[in-house]
Amino acid sequence: MRKRTLTYWILGILGGLFLIIAAFVGEQYYRWHVCNFVARDGKPHSYAVYAGATTDSVLNLLRQDYDISAESDLRIHIRILLLHKPEQGFYRFPAEIGDRELIERLKYGYQTPVRITWNHFVRTREELAGRVTRNLLMDSVTLLRHLEDEVFLAPYGFNKETSRCLFIPNTYEVYWDITPEQLFRRMEREYRTFWNEERCAKADALGLTPVEVAIIASIVEGESHNKNELPLIASLYLNRVHKGMHLQACPTIKYAVGDFKLKRILFSHLKIDSPYNTYQNPGLPPGPIRCPAPETIDIVLNAPKTDYLFMCASPELNNTHIFSSSYSNHAAAAQKYRHTMDTIHWDSSPAANDQTVNGL
Repeated sequence: MRKRTLTYWILGILGGLFLIIAAFVGEQYYRWHVCNFVARDGKPHSYAVYAGATTDSVLNLLRQDYDISAESDLRIHIRILLLHKPEQGFYRFPAEIGDRELIERLKYGYQTPVRITWNHFVRTREELAGRVTRNLLMDSVTLLRHLEDEVFLAPYGFNKETSRCLFIPNTYEVYWDITPEQLFRRMEREYRTFWNEERCAKADALGLTPVEVAIIASIVEGESHNKNELPLIASLYLNRVHKGMHLQACPTIKYAVGDFKLKRILFSHLKIDSPYNTYQNPGLPPGPIRCPAPETIDIVLNAPKTDYLFMCASPELNNTHIFSSSYSNHAAAAQKYRHTMDTIHWDSSPAANDQTVNGL
């Protein structure tokens, strides 16, 4: 009887020890693999870790948003995984995360990609540099220097004026600490993907390079917000290019002047000395006047065949244009438009003898 009781006691003690060990191992597993950090608001949180940051400085950042259930376990796990110095990068952690995932991400630099985005309203290199670097470690001045560095751009087939063509408007995922060299290589891959064999063949059929198509597309976008008219505008400019005519594009004058809010292009504006003044200089300007949207590039590549050479804003001021193939018809439409503009006193600041340009 006593032996049986002793056996029960031993089994009970062993069972208790087993449960204690199991509980300890289970807790360690849970803290290690499942959850030791719990966000107080139940949401993911993001952190930028700069070069020179220490493990303690990063943990202090996390403590602002997370409760650490077992600090002692965390310290043990940090020693086991040999986390000496967190890698620079941008990290987004879930609302609940275990020690192993967090430590390994910091140790090996398993970053969370960030999004960079810009649209076809971006006009200048300065504006592009600001938009692209908004969510990056890289500053806009650094990117701008590369956008204007002729030696750096030469292997990519671009120069200072055409470098914006490489940056096709879209949203891209990159790493926060991407370098300028890495960014340009990524943009080159995206550019080559967009300018596939089919698009290059269409550009070649038009007698144009991809850069020249992008320049025309940038002008087409600047002419109208009416998407229904863009194919006709593209056709008109292609006709002018093929005939060797001056483009006489008002959007290029806005770019040359540097005032993108101009409502009326005046004859005085046409005197500005700029390679982007397409009233004075024949052919295409040296670069785009904005980063054209992929859709507009396709509109140029697939423009309908017309004989239009002139266009003028409609005197109805309804965001449409009157297209003409003869100058006499264009002049008549332009006179009506000028009369409308003078009647409503669109801009009272120009001198009395400085008249409005009537479009192409």
